[in-house]
Amino acid sequence: MSIFRRPDYQSDATQFINQLKATKPELDKQQQAGRALLWDKQVDRQLWNDYRQASVAQKPYVYQTNAD
Repeated sequence: MSIFRRPDYQSDATQFINQLKATKPELDKQQQAGRALLWDKQVDRQLWNDYRQASVAQKPYVYQTNAD
């Protein structure tokens, strides 16, 4: 190791997050619980397939009226 090596740089945001995690160790579990509440959901693939098959194709120009 060089004697001229600088210490690793940490931004203010990184320092804040590290300090926050040190003062509140339960924060990671709270974040995981919040993620599970909003994002980690079971997907019913059959329902999605039915939804996609039931959709109607859009016209190339949606504002054109039917002349017939």
